[in-house]
Amino acid sequence: MSRDTGRVVLVAFGFAAAVDLGSLAAGFSPGHMVAKPLLMPLLAAYVLTRGGPRLLIAALLCGWGGDVLLLSDAEPAFLAGMGCFAAGHVCYLVLFGKRARPAGASHHAADKGSPAVGERVSRARALRLPAVYALALVVAVASLWPGLPTDLRVPVAGYSALLTAMACSAARLGAVAGVGGALFVLSDMLIATGVAEWPQLPRPDLWIMLTYIAAQYLLARGVLRTLEAGLPAPTGGGPVPATP
Repeated sequence: MSRDTGRVVLVAFGFAAAVDLGSLAAGFSPGHMVAKPLLMPLLAAYVLTRGGPRLLIAALLCGWGGDVLLLSDAEPAFLAGMGCFAAGHVCYLVLFGKRARPAGASHHAADKGSPAVGERVSRARALRLPAVYALALVVAVASLWPGLPTDLRVPVAGYSALLTAMACSAARLGAVAGVGGALFVLSDMLIATGVAEWPQLPRPDLWIMLTYIAAQYLLARGVLRTLEAGLPAPTGGGPVPATP
């Protein structure tokens, strides 16, 4: 597919996002019900036009399944939707497991003048972000636990661990994907606080969707940037061929 097709699809995605967010801001439920299910298929179609990896497309389509299911307020739909998003996070984890850029150990070693010292510095820096995410996970689950319905506590805790691992792994692709992962955590945290009946911001669904849409776009953009930069992108069934 041509780049022009990709631009058209991306504009359509942006339009659907604007309709969805505008509908939520205005309290117009029909607009949200129509626009939300269009978001991830359009973003996946854009990735397809850019020759993105199949696992990225699969992750976005898993998100679409979760989006549709969460349009219902029923608890079974909530659990099924969480399962769809969990499957998407697994796709992301496998995708990000093939690092898109070197860890930079040799660069740090050169700065320190000793390969051994540089390797230790690089390893310490690599462990810093996982430690921060792990601490945030423990604090969040412990804080939410008393307010969660009993039958949702274990599923939410397991899902939160998977989400946190995905967000931490996303940072290995660079700042764009890293911010996307962090926003995904924030979006799902807003959902969890609502389930736990914490005080909410006005129009909570607006903030949930705003952070979620930005998260999915930035994750996709972060992967595509590795392709555009000519770096070895994460595999996962290989990239989908794109015609010029």
